[in-house]
Amino acid sequence: MKVKKYTASSMPEAMKQVRAELGSDAVILNSRVIQTGGFMGFFRKNNIEVIAAIDPDTEISIKPALQEKSQKDPLIKKSLTANEHQPVLQQASPAIQVPNGNSELIREIAQLKELLKSNSSQSDIPVSLPEPVSRQLQYLKTQEVETGLIDELSPTLLERWYLGGASANTEEIRKWSAEAITRKLAGQPFGGISFQKKFVNVIGPTGVGKTTTLAKIAAECVLKHQKKAAFITTDTYRIAAIEQLKTYAKILDVPIEVCYNIEDFQTATNRFKDYDVVFIDTAGRNFRNQKYVSDLKNVIDFNNDMETFLVLALTSKQKDMEEIRNQFSLITIDKFIFTKLDETSVYGAMLNMSHKFSTGIAYLTNGQDVPDDLIEANPEIIVNTILGVSSYE
Repeated sequence: MKVKKYTASSMPEAMKQVRAELGSDAVILNSRVIQTGGFMGFFRKNNIEVIAAIDPDTEISIKPALQEKSQKDPLIKKSLTANEHQPVLQQASPAIQVPNGNSELIREIAQLKELLKSNSSQSDIPVSLPEPVSRQLQYLKTQEVETGLIDELSPTLLERWYLGGASANTEEIRKWSAEAITRKLAGQPFGGISFQKKFVNVIGPTGVGKTTTLAKIAAECVLKHQKKAAFITTDTYRIAAIEQLKTYAKILDVPIEVCYNIEDFQTATNRFKDYDVVFIDTAGRNFRNQKYVSDLKNVIDFNNDMETFLVLALTSKQKDMEEIRNQFSLITIDKFIFTKLDETSVYGAMLNMSHKFSTGIAYLTNGQDVPDDLIEANPEIIVNTILGVSSYE
Protein backbone atom coordinates (compact mmCIF):
# COMPACT_ATOMS: atom_id res chain seq x y z
CA MET A 1 0.00 0.00 0.00
CA LYS A 2 1.34 3.44 -0.95
CA VAL A 3 0.13 6.48 0.99
CA LYS A 4 0.93 10.00 -0.21
CA LYS A 5 -0.01 13.61 0.51
CA TYR A 6 -0.94 16.12 -2.22
CA THR A 7 -1.53 19.89 -2.09
CA ALA A 8 -3.44 21.76 -4.78
CA SER A 9 -5.45 24.91 -5.31
CA SER A 10 -8.71 22.98 -5.68
CA MET A 11 -10.12 19.51 -5.24
CA PRO A 12 -10.30 18.83 -9.02
CA GLU A 13 -6.64 19.81 -9.34
CA ALA A 14 -5.73 17.57 -6.40
CA MET A 15 -7.63 14.67 -7.97
CA LYS A 16 -5.68 15.15 -11.21
CA GLN A 17 -2.43 14.77 -9.27
CA VAL A 18 -3.73 11.67 -7.48
CA ARG A 19 -4.89 9.98 -10.69
CA ALA A 20 -1.68 10.90 -12.52
CA GLU A 21 0.55 9.28 -9.92
CA LEU A 22 -1.58 6.60 -8.23
CA GLY A 23 -4.15 5.82 -10.92
CA SER A 24 -7.93 5.67 -10.94
CA ASP A 25 -8.09 3.02 -8.20
CA ALA A 26 -6.60 5.35 -5.57
CA VAL A 27 -8.66 6.01 -2.45
CA ILE A 28 -8.96 9.40 -0.76
CA LEU A 29 -8.28 8.78 2.92
CA ASN A 30 -8.50 12.36 4.13
CA SER A 31 -8.75 15.92 2.85
CA ARG A 32 -8.86 19.36 4.44
CA VAL A 33 -8.53 23.05 3.64
CA ILE A 34 -5.15 24.58 4.52
CA GLN A 35 -3.74 28.10 4.21
CA THR A 36 -0.43 28.69 2.48
CA GLY A 37 1.77 31.61 1.44
CA GLY A 38 1.02 35.19 2.39
CA PHE A 39 3.07 37.88 4.10
CA MET A 40 3.05 38.51 7.87
CA GLY A 41 -0.21 36.66 8.18
CA PHE A 42 -1.93 38.49 5.32
CA PHE A 43 -2.92 37.44 1.78
CA ARG A 44 -2.85 33.73 2.64
CA LYS A 45 -4.47 31.37 0.11
CA ASN A 46 -6.79 28.48 0.75
CA ASN A 47 -5.52 25.21 -0.69
CA ILE A 48 -6.66 21.61 -0.50
CA GLU A 49 -4.52 18.97 1.19
CA VAL A 50 -5.40 15.40 0.20
CA ILE A 51 -4.16 12.07 1.55
CA ALA A 52 -4.53 9.25 -1.00
CA ALA A 53 -3.58 5.58 -1.00
CA ILE A 54 -3.23 2.70 -3.44
CA ASP A 55 -2.34 -0.98 -3.00
CA PRO A 56 -0.49 -2.12 -6.14
CA ASP A 57 -0.73 -5.80 -5.22
CA THR A 58 -4.46 -5.62 -4.48
CA GLU A 59 -4.08 -8.37 -1.85
CA ILE A 60 -5.13 -6.08 1.00
CA SER A 61 -6.76 -3.05 -0.51
CA ILE A 62 -9.21 -0.36 0.49
CA LYS A 63 -12.02 -0.51 -2.05
CA PRO A 64 -13.11 2.69 -3.79
CA ALA A 65 -16.69 1.68 -3.02
CA LEU A 66 -15.82 1.75 0.67
CA GLN A 67 -14.52 5.29 0.28
CA GLU A 68 -17.77 6.30 -1.41
CA LYS A 69 -19.82 4.70 1.36
CA SER A 70 -17.82 6.42 4.07
CA GLN A 71 -18.38 9.77 2.38
CA LYS A 72 -22.13 9.15 2.56
CA ASP A 73 -22.05 7.81 6.12
CA PRO A 74 -19.18 9.61 7.93
CA LEU A 75 -18.26 8.26 11.35
CA ILE A 76 -14.87 9.60 12.38
CA LYS A 77 -13.40 12.85 11.10
CA LYS A 78 -9.63 13.07 11.33
CA SER A 79 -6.93 15.28 9.83
CA LEU A 80 -3.33 14.56 8.95
CA THR A 81 -1.55 17.04 11.23
CA ALA A 82 1.27 14.82 12.46
CA ASN A 83 4.87 16.04 12.00
CA GLU A 84 6.27 14.59 8.78
CA HIS A 85 9.70 14.17 10.39
CA GLN A 86 8.36 12.19 13.32
CA PRO A 87 8.75 8.38 12.99
CA VAL A 88 5.41 6.70 12.39
CA LEU A 89 6.42 3.04 12.61
CA GLN A 90 4.89 1.43 15.67
CA GLN A 91 5.10 -2.06 17.08
CA ALA A 92 2.08 -4.20 16.41
CA SER A 93 0.12 -5.52 19.38
CA PRO A 94 1.76 -8.63 20.88
CA ALA A 95 -1.54 -10.44 20.42
CA ILE A 96 -1.40 -9.97 16.64
CA GLN A 97 0.67 -12.40 14.57
CA VAL A 98 2.35 -10.59 11.67
CA PRO A 99 3.21 -12.72 8.63
CA ASN A 100 6.88 -12.87 7.64
CA GLY A 101 7.94 -10.32 5.04
CA ASN A 102 5.11 -7.87 5.76
CA SER A 103 7.20 -5.08 7.27
CA GLU A 104 5.93 -2.73 4.57
CA LEU A 105 2.36 -3.58 5.53
CA ILE A 106 3.13 -2.78 9.16
CA ARG A 107 4.58 0.56 8.13
CA GLU A 108 1.52 1.48 6.08
CA ILE A 109 -0.84 0.42 8.87
CA ALA A 110 1.13 2.59 11.27
CA GLN A 111 0.64 5.51 8.89
CA LEU A 112 -3.10 4.87 8.82
CA LYS A 113 -3.12 4.77 12.62
CA GLU A 114 -1.39 8.15 12.65
CA LEU A 115 -4.16 9.52 10.44
CA LEU A 116 -6.77 8.39 12.93
CA LYS A 117 -4.87 9.78 15.91
CA SER A 118 -4.49 13.27 14.43
CA ASN A 119 -6.50 16.24 15.68
CA SER A 120 -10.09 15.96 14.39
CA SER A 121 -10.94 19.64 14.82
CA GLN A 122 -9.40 20.60 11.46
CA SER A 123 -10.82 17.74 9.42
CA ASP A 124 -13.22 18.26 6.53
CA ILE A 125 -13.40 14.80 4.94
CA PRO A 126 -13.61 11.58 7.01
CA VAL A 127 -11.02 8.83 6.90
CA SER A 128 -12.34 5.85 4.98
CA LEU A 129 -12.74 2.85 7.26
CA PRO A 130 -13.56 -0.74 6.39
CA GLU A 131 -17.30 -1.14 6.66
CA PRO A 132 -17.28 -3.77 9.47
CA VAL A 133 -14.98 -1.55 11.57
CA SER A 134 -17.06 1.53 10.82
CA ARG A 135 -20.23 -0.37 11.79
CA GLN A 136 -18.73 -1.35 15.17
CA LEU A 137 -17.61 2.20 15.92
CA GLN A 138 -21.02 3.52 14.90
CA TYR A 139 -22.64 1.09 17.33
CA LEU A 140 -20.48 2.42 20.16
CA LYS A 141 -21.55 5.90 19.15
CA THR A 142 -25.22 4.91 19.52
CA GLN A 143 -24.31 3.58 22.98
CA GLU A 144 -23.10 7.13 23.73
CA VAL A 145 -19.55 6.08 24.39
CA GLU A 146 -17.52 9.29 24.47
CA THR A 147 -16.00 10.37 21.16
CA GLY A 148 -12.51 10.46 22.63
CA LEU A 149 -12.73 6.81 23.65
CA ILE A 150 -14.04 5.83 20.21
CA ASP A 151 -11.18 7.76 18.60
CA GLU A 152 -8.71 5.83 20.74
CA LEU A 153 -10.33 2.52 19.82
CA SER A 154 -10.48 3.05 16.05
CA PRO A 155 -6.71 2.70 15.33
CA THR A 156 -6.64 -0.58 17.27
CA LEU A 157 -9.52 -2.03 15.27
CA LEU A 158 -8.06 -0.77 12.00
CA GLU A 159 -4.67 -2.32 12.74
CA ARG A 160 -6.14 -5.69 13.63
CA TRP A 161 -8.41 -5.60 10.59
CA TYR A 162 -5.56 -5.26 8.10
CA LEU A 163 -3.09 -7.49 9.90
CA GLY A 164 -5.84 -10.12 10.04
CA GLY A 165 -6.20 -10.09 6.26
CA ALA A 166 -9.09 -7.60 6.05
CA SER A 167 -11.64 -10.38 6.41
CA ALA A 168 -12.79 -10.39 10.06
CA ASN A 169 -16.46 -10.95 10.77
CA THR A 170 -18.69 -9.00 13.15
CA GLU A 171 -18.05 -11.34 16.06
CA GLU A 172 -14.27 -11.02 15.73
CA ILE A 173 -14.45 -7.22 15.61
CA ARG A 174 -16.72 -7.21 18.64
CA LYS A 175 -14.16 -9.38 20.44
CA TRP A 176 -11.37 -6.93 19.58
CA SER A 177 -13.54 -4.10 20.86
CA ALA A 178 -14.22 -5.96 24.09
CA GLU A 179 -10.51 -6.52 24.67
CA ALA A 180 -9.70 -2.85 24.05
CA ILE A 181 -12.51 -1.55 26.30
CA THR A 182 -11.52 -4.00 29.04
CA ARG A 183 -8.02 -2.53 28.96
CA LYS A 184 -9.57 0.91 29.49
CA LEU A 185 -11.22 -0.37 32.66
CA ALA A 186 -8.06 -2.04 33.94
CA GLY A 187 -6.80 -0.83 37.28
CA GLN A 188 -10.21 0.19 38.63
CA PRO A 189 -11.80 -1.75 41.51
CA PHE A 190 -14.88 -3.78 40.64
CA GLY A 191 -17.27 -5.93 42.63
CA GLY A 192 -19.52 -5.55 45.66
CA ILE A 193 -18.84 -4.59 49.24
CA SER A 194 -15.36 -5.56 50.36
CA PHE A 195 -16.22 -6.50 53.98
CA GLN A 196 -13.03 -4.59 54.83
CA LYS A 197 -15.04 -1.64 56.17
CA LYS A 198 -17.78 -1.87 58.77
CA PHE A 199 -20.02 0.86 57.36
CA VAL A 200 -21.51 0.78 53.84
CA ASN A 201 -22.99 4.10 52.73
CA VAL A 202 -24.97 4.91 49.58
CA ILE A 203 -25.36 8.50 48.41
CA GLY A 204 -26.82 10.14 45.33
CA PRO A 205 -29.60 12.32 43.97
CA THR A 206 -33.29 11.73 44.43
CA GLY A 207 -35.08 9.09 42.40
CA VAL A 208 -32.15 6.79 41.58
CA GLY A 209 -33.28 3.96 43.86
CA LYS A 210 -30.83 4.25 46.75
CA THR A 211 -33.04 2.70 49.44
CA THR A 212 -34.08 -0.28 47.31
CA THR A 213 -30.49 -0.83 46.20
CA LEU A 214 -29.26 -0.72 49.79
CA ALA A 215 -31.88 -3.29 50.77
CA LYS A 216 -30.73 -5.60 47.95
CA ILE A 217 -27.10 -5.39 49.08
CA ALA A 218 -28.08 -5.94 52.70
CA ALA A 219 -30.21 -8.96 51.76
CA GLU A 220 -27.30 -10.51 49.91
CA CYS A 221 -25.04 -9.83 52.87
CA VAL A 222 -27.41 -11.45 55.36
CA LEU A 223 -28.75 -14.34 53.27
CA LYS A 224 -25.70 -15.25 51.20
CA HIS A 225 -22.77 -14.26 53.42
CA GLN A 226 -24.46 -14.85 56.79
CA LYS A 227 -23.32 -11.51 58.19
CA LYS A 228 -24.78 -9.75 61.23
CA ALA A 229 -26.15 -6.53 59.74
CA ALA A 230 -27.99 -3.37 60.77
CA PHE A 231 -29.52 -0.28 59.14
CA ILE A 232 -29.01 3.42 59.81
CA THR A 233 -31.10 5.97 57.92
CA THR A 234 -30.49 9.70 57.75
CA ASP A 235 -33.33 10.23 55.29
CA THR A 236 -35.57 12.16 57.66
CA TYR A 237 -37.02 14.29 54.86
CA ARG A 238 -39.34 11.56 53.63
CA ILE A 239 -41.44 9.57 56.08
CA ALA A 240 -42.12 7.03 53.34
CA ALA A 241 -38.40 6.36 53.00
CA ILE A 242 -38.07 5.55 56.71
CA GLU A 243 -41.07 3.23 56.57
CA GLN A 244 -39.71 1.54 53.45
CA LEU A 245 -36.39 0.79 55.13
CA LYS A 246 -38.14 -0.35 58.31
CA THR A 247 -40.09 -2.82 56.19
CA TYR A 248 -36.89 -4.22 54.69
CA ALA A 249 -35.32 -4.37 58.16
CA LYS A 250 -38.28 -6.35 59.47
CA ILE A 251 -38.15 -8.80 56.56
CA LEU A 252 -34.41 -9.36 57.06
CA ASP A 253 -34.80 -9.36 60.87
CA VAL A 254 -32.16 -6.66 61.38
CA PRO A 255 -32.30 -3.55 63.63
CA ILE A 256 -32.59 0.01 62.35
CA GLU A 257 -31.77 3.46 63.78
CA VAL A 258 -33.02 6.85 62.50
CA CYS A 259 -30.43 9.65 62.77
CA TYR A 260 -31.16 13.39 62.63
CA ASN A 261 -27.69 14.70 63.46
CA ILE A 262 -24.10 13.65 64.08
CA GLU A 263 -24.84 12.88 67.74
CA ASP A 264 -27.59 10.44 66.71
CA PHE A 265 -25.17 8.87 64.26
CA GLN A 266 -22.54 8.35 66.96
CA THR A 267 -25.15 6.81 69.26
CA ALA A 268 -26.25 4.42 66.49
CA THR A 269 -22.70 3.38 65.66
CA ASN A 270 -22.06 2.63 69.34
CA ARG A 271 -25.19 0.50 69.47
CA PHE A 272 -24.05 -1.50 66.44
CA LYS A 273 -20.39 -1.82 67.45
CA ASP A 274 -20.65 -5.62 67.57
CA TYR A 275 -22.26 -5.95 64.13
CA ASP A 276 -20.39 -7.09 61.02
CA VAL A 277 -21.85 -4.55 58.58
CA VAL A 278 -23.94 -1.42 59.07
CA PHE A 279 -25.80 -0.10 56.01
CA ILE A 280 -26.45 3.65 55.87
CA ASP A 281 -29.26 5.15 53.79
CA THR A 282 -29.17 8.87 52.98
CA ALA A 283 -31.74 11.36 51.76
CA GLY A 284 -32.09 11.97 48.04
CA ARG A 285 -31.88 15.72 47.45
CA ASN A 286 -31.26 18.12 44.59
CA PHE A 287 -27.66 17.34 43.63
CA ARG A 288 -27.12 20.90 42.36
CA ASN A 289 -27.54 22.22 45.91
CA GLN A 290 -24.16 22.19 47.65
CA LYS A 291 -26.00 22.42 50.98
CA TYR A 292 -27.08 18.80 50.47
CA VAL A 293 -23.48 17.61 50.66
CA SER A 294 -22.87 19.84 53.68
CA ASP A 295 -25.95 18.39 55.40
CA LEU A 296 -24.64 14.87 54.78
CA LYS A 297 -21.30 15.71 56.37
CA ASN A 298 -23.13 17.19 59.37
CA VAL A 299 -24.97 13.92 59.99
CA ILE A 300 -22.54 11.20 58.88
CA ASP A 301 -18.94 10.70 59.93
CA PHE A 302 -17.43 9.75 56.56
CA ASN A 303 -14.04 9.09 58.13
CA ASN A 304 -15.38 6.31 60.32
CA ASP A 305 -14.35 3.01 58.67
CA MET A 306 -16.72 3.62 55.75
CA GLU A 307 -17.16 2.36 52.20
CA THR A 308 -19.18 4.85 50.12
CA PHE A 309 -21.00 4.15 46.86
CA LEU A 310 -22.41 6.85 44.59
CA VAL A 311 -25.67 5.67 43.03
CA LEU A 312 -26.46 6.90 39.51
CA ALA A 313 -29.37 6.02 37.22
CA LEU A 314 -28.50 4.97 33.66
CA THR A 315 -31.59 6.83 32.51
CA SER A 316 -29.87 10.10 33.45
CA LYS A 317 -27.95 12.29 31.04
CA GLN A 318 -24.18 11.91 30.95
CA LYS A 319 -23.73 15.60 31.75
CA ASP A 320 -25.95 15.29 34.82
CA MET A 321 -23.99 12.26 36.03
CA GLU A 322 -20.76 14.22 35.77
CA GLU A 323 -22.25 17.17 37.66
CA ILE A 324 -23.47 14.81 40.38
CA ARG A 325 -20.03 13.27 40.74
CA ASN A 326 -18.40 16.70 40.89
CA GLN A 327 -20.90 17.84 43.49
CA PHE A 328 -19.83 14.99 45.76
CA SER A 329 -16.12 15.71 45.26
CA LEU A 330 -15.70 16.53 48.97
CA ILE A 331 -16.66 12.95 49.82
CA THR A 332 -14.47 9.97 48.98
CA ILE A 333 -16.35 7.79 46.49
CA ASP A 334 -15.13 4.20 46.45
CA LYS A 335 -17.26 2.90 43.58
CA PHE A 336 -20.29 3.66 41.44
CA ILE A 337 -23.58 1.80 41.47
CA PHE A 338 -25.61 2.11 38.26
CA THR A 339 -29.35 1.54 38.56
CA LYS A 340 -32.25 1.18 36.10
CA LEU A 341 -30.34 -1.03 33.69
CA ASP A 342 -33.71 -2.42 32.60
CA GLU A 343 -35.15 1.01 31.77
CA THR A 344 -32.70 1.93 29.00
CA SER A 345 -30.85 0.40 26.07
CA VAL A 346 -27.90 2.81 26.21
CA TYR A 347 -25.05 1.88 28.55
CA GLY A 348 -21.96 3.82 27.42
CA ALA A 349 -22.12 6.09 30.48
CA MET A 350 -20.78 3.26 32.64
CA LEU A 351 -17.53 3.22 30.66
CA ASN A 352 -17.40 7.00 30.37
CA MET A 353 -17.85 7.64 34.09
CA SER A 354 -15.48 4.92 35.24
CA HIS A 355 -12.78 6.10 32.84
CA LYS A 356 -13.27 9.83 33.40
CA PHE A 357 -13.25 9.68 37.21
CA SER A 358 -10.96 6.65 37.64
CA THR A 359 -13.64 4.97 39.72
CA GLY A 360 -14.71 1.35 39.67
CA ILE A 361 -18.22 -0.08 39.65
CA ALA A 362 -19.73 -2.14 42.48
CA TYR A 363 -23.19 -3.14 41.30
CA LEU A 364 -25.79 -2.81 38.56
CA THR A 365 -29.51 -3.07 39.25
CA ASN A 366 -32.08 -4.19 36.71
CA GLY A 367 -35.42 -4.07 38.49
CA GLN A 368 -37.24 -3.45 41.75
CA ASP A 369 -37.25 -6.97 43.18
CA VAL A 370 -35.36 -7.44 46.43
CA PRO A 371 -32.94 -9.17 46.56
CA ASP A 372 -32.99 -10.58 43.01
CA ASP A 373 -32.41 -7.61 40.71
CA LEU A 374 -28.82 -6.96 41.75
CA ILE A 375 -25.75 -7.71 39.61
CA GLU A 376 -22.24 -7.60 41.07
CA ALA A 377 -20.16 -5.73 38.51
CA ASN A 378 -16.97 -6.83 36.80
CA PRO A 379 -15.29 -5.62 33.59
CA GLU A 380 -16.69 -8.50 31.52
CA ILE A 381 -20.27 -7.71 32.52
CA ILE A 382 -19.80 -4.00 31.82
CA VAL A 383 -18.21 -4.60 28.41
CA ASN A 384 -20.74 -7.23 27.34
CA THR A 385 -23.61 -4.99 28.35
CA ILE A 386 -22.26 -2.05 26.33
CA LEU A 387 -21.56 -4.28 23.30
CA GLY A 388 -25.03 -5.82 23.43
CA VAL A 389 -23.82 -9.34 24.25
CA SER A 390 -25.71 -9.55 27.57
CA SER A 391 -29.31 -8.61 28.25
CA TYR A 392 -30.78 -8.18 31.71
CA GLU A 393 -34.29 -7.10 30.83
